[in-house]
Amino acid sequence: MSKLSLIGAGPGDPELITLKAIKALNEAQVVLYDALANEELLDYCNEECVKVYVGKKPGIHRYQQIYINDMIVDFARQYEHVARLKGGDPFLFGRGHEEMEHALAHHIDVEIIPGISSAIAVPELSGIPVTKRGANESFWTITGTTSSLELSKDIYLAAQSSATIVIMMGMSKLSEIVKIFKKSRGDQESIAIIQHGSTTKQKSVVGDLTNIEELVSEHKMGSPAIIVIGEVAKYGKQQSQFSGELNHGYYSFN
Repeated sequence: MSKLSLIGAGPGDPELITLKAIKALNEAQVVLYDALANEELLDYCNEECVKVYVGKKPGIHRYQQIYINDMIVDFARQYEHVARLKGGDPFLFGRGHEEMEHALAHHIDVEIIPGISSAIAVPELSGIPVTKRGANESFWTITGTTSSLELSKDIYLAAQSSATIVIMMGMSKLSEIVKIFKKSRGDQESIAIIQHGSTTKQKSVVGDLTNIEELVSEHKMGSPAIIVIGEVAKYGKQQSQFSGELNHGYYSFN
């Protein structure tokens, strides 16, 4: 019986991966990895491991996912242990459950290895708590762009709540998102945008709904990025770019 390991690669920093994930990568004979999985993690693979890039392009995810599902089965018929390395956590907008179902339907055992999700870790490493006593009672994680390339309808509901809103894959819809939240929460609602979170390429901007688009343009922000809306976003630190060693999450009184 072949085995598929569905592995969460974490938010980008190669040190933010679990020991169990490292062990699975070392044991796997084939690794299928995504664009958002740091390629440095492939160093944990054994010398004989077959490494296959399966990154997706916007607009054709559905067809590429079918192809990836078929690749998993094809490789599992040739090898005993196949690993699927996915950015963040495989079950959070990662379609990991679809891959699990497909593998099980073809009598392939599946091992789930959760990963640190960028939805929480990236704001956290930038000084933003997704929940804070006295500020909010919940947080929502929403995809900004659906598989049909439309704005998620949940954005409208989220804007009417008092929750911290973490939006993934939403940069192409930023103007629409800002307009919706302005209507429900007012112009002064805090917002932070963090690009390439947890990596040496990270940069971020912090503002409110009136100036965030100007800040994004000024700092040439783009994808992949996470949008955080809510009172807690004001705690974020505006950064042009990190250089040298990773120092996310380190704070000093000096």
